[in-house]
Amino acid sequence: MELPFGKYSTSPQRTPRIFLLLVLAVVVLGLIPLYHPFNWYPTDLVTRNPSEISPIYHAEEQKIKIKEPETCDIFTGEWVWNPDAPYYTNMTCYAIHEHQNCMKYGRPDSDYLKWRWKPNGCDLPIFNPFQFLDVVRNKSLALVGDSVGRNQMQSLICLLARVEYPVDISDDPDQAFKKYKYTTYNFTLATYWSPFLVSTKEADADGPSHTGVYNLHLDEADEKWTTQIEGYDYVILNAGHWFARISVYFENNQRVGCRYCRIPDVSELPLTYAYQRAFRTALKAINDLENFKGVAILRTFAPSHFEGGEWNKGGDCARTRPYRSNETALEGQSLEQYRIQVEEFKIAEEEGKMKGKKFRLMDTTQAMLLRPDGHPSKYGHWPNAKVVLYNDCVHWCLPGPIDSWADFLFHMFKTKVTRSQEEKLQ
Repeated sequence: MELPFGKYSTSPQRTPRIFLLLVLAVVVLGLIPLYHPFNWYPTDLVTRNPSEISPIYHAEEQKIKIKEPETCDIFTGEWVWNPDAPYYTNMTCYAIHEHQNCMKYGRPDSDYLKWRWKPNGCDLPIFNPFQFLDVVRNKSLALVGDSVGRNQMQSLICLLARVEYPVDISDDPDQAFKKYKYTTYNFTLATYWSPFLVSTKEADADGPSHTGVYNLHLDEADEKWTTQIEGYDYVILNAGHWFARISVYFENNQRVGCRYCRIPDVSELPLTYAYQRAFRTALKAINDLENFKGVAILRTFAPSHFEGGEWNKGGDCARTRPYRSNETALEGQSLEQYRIQVEEFKIAEEEGKMKGKKFRLMDTTQAMLLRPDGHPSKYGHWPNAKVVLYNDCVHWCLPGPIDSWADFLFHMFKTKVTRSQEEKLQ
């Protein structure tokens, strides 16, 4: 008797052949993901290991529903315990650089992953990748500065990997200049390497401290980024730790001084001299860009946490818990660098108002001052690795405290979008 499917029904003679075809299909389908570059770190791992990272966001959370109070200072507060964190691991994100991959290289504690930033007087919602990508649809974001800025970009890529991986569309083979596209959302994310923000030339690759000697033209913004950012909707500037390196300072193409250069008849100037002039030059360059219609964001200095010595003299950052705000204070060189950034930002913001430019301050300094536990320390390589061995107390583990910068950034984007929507309704 013929089954309802007629001549395509299964007969005893066809059963072995069909069974073999089914087995072959299962094997092939199982192998295909192994060869897809974005499946090396499966994003669905979060649902299979709920104890490791938080539950995935649901589709109904993709649209912005809550307007955050704009009167709250989100940058002043404390770190509070967050059992839901982290929101990704080194197995679910391919973008983590080796020297920030603290999980891979055996960091024994994990409490540093379990904190979130709580502003005084309000809540700062945890970053939602669906909402973020919805807000930045058809927009672009560039991060300009040093490796801590690149650290921020990698954090953002890892957080967004819950929704989508970007496609590398870089037009420069130099790994220091990367550009990515989130194709579903037409969102471009880029990073431009410029650790001093001004025109720079390496005069000596070694130098007295074996960290190189740099000629800094403090009155000339670095064209590697100024010629590239005019079309971006958001540009985040950052710079800090590289100014501690040995440098020779130029203004009007004349040598005006240096820092630890040991050149006869050249005046020794403090780090803050170059730092202030570099930020003034960089921010003025943005104000002078006629076609830049986006928002310029100055991300403030993230202090290092070396204890027991300097970076090249055995200093380390071995703490395993955040400080409370009353347990430490910004001081010394870090305080001066922060003060300079805020002062130069205010000057540029006032000038920008007359030119129709938009500036925002992303003040991460206090939050990161309280996180001596979040650096890679010695967990950025294997113990017997043939690398320059020093403890990294400058960059941040991924996942880690730097993921909170996405919370800050998203809040800033949301309040801007909300205001724009209100303006359209008026």
